[in-house]
Amino acid sequence: MTDNVETNVFSARSRLRDLRVAHRDLDITIHELSVNPNSDVVRLKRLKKQKLRLKDMIVRIESELIPNLNA
Repeated sequence: MTDNVETNVFSARSRLRDLRVAHRDLDITIHELSVNPNSDVVRLKRLKKQKLRLKDMIVRIESELIPNLNA
């Protein structure tokens, strides 16, 4: 049982790291596009929505990794 919990925590931390990298990469891309006056506004909007989805996923995983203090 303990091995399964440790594997899940490791998996969640790995996923969290990947999501943070993707979020940072999107942030850089959005910044570069927003500086360019000729950038595609629709693409920029889609990237911003994707960045928000990633942030929501990051927050959800972070909250799952916090131990339940009532247990």
